[in-house]
Amino acid sequence: MSIDEVRIPKERISILIGKNGTDKRMIERKTNTKLRVDSKEGIVTIEGDFLDVFNAKPVVKAIGRGFNPSVAEELLNEDYLLEIINIKDFAKTKQDLTRIKARIIGREGTCRKNMESLTNTTIVVYGKTVGIIGTIQECINAKQAIEKLLNGAKHGNVYKWLERKRGEERIEKIKGKR
Repeated sequence: MSIDEVRIPKERISILIGKNGTDKRMIERKTNTKLRVDSKEGIVTIEGDFLDVFNAKPVVKAIGRGFNPSVAEELLNEDYLLEIINIKDFAKTKQDLTRIKARIIGREGTCRKNMESLTNTTIVVYGKTVGIIGTIQECINAKQAIEKLLNGAKHGNVYKWLERKRGEERIEKIKGKR
């Protein structure tokens, strides 16, 4: 029996639990674990076999970082991972933080949507972090692209870089099938 804890923002507890506890039960059922939620402290205790707890932890963490439970559930697929970038590492002031978040999200979410479609990932900007869910290579590409934006690169240049990466990966897949 293994036990681990994940702290999530209190305002995300209701999303973790879901309507009438449906999302919490779904996570418990799919990971073969038991979740105990302390809504006052924002601490989620995960109990079960070591591997089951290990698999459940990123799902709970992803929901805490702003992902919808149905998207976080993708992390149960061993090919998927959660990548979290701390925006504070790139911002010196509170105004920087706001400006940087706006750069990643874009006008009406266009930048975030473009990045998601070019990398085939799901990206969430929540609090002082950017969360990415996708396959390993997709997450690497998305993280590099977001870090380029965080360091001040132009959106167009980042999109071109992502399109070039996607083309290179298609070529590699074709070569690999021969």
